[in-house]
Amino acid sequence: MRICITLDVMLARRKVTSRDLAKHVGITEQNLSLLKSGKVKGIRFATLEKICEFLECQPGDILQYEVESQSQAA
Repeated sequence: MRICITLDVMLARRKVTSRDLAKHVGITEQNLSLLKSGKVKGIRFATLEKICEFLECQPGDILQYEVESQSQAA
């Protein structure tokens, strides 16, 4: 199982740049890029709240749970 981040999809839907989102949230564009690529181990609820506020979405719109198949887990 894994959590996939689809933030880039929501940014495209809302026609928002990473720069604008990073500025609103108060994080660097580099950290936002790491978040979009899924290279982070966690996210603070306060950060998630600011992202959802700016994009007018729910956490489930940018986070997805995926079950890995048995062949991938082995």
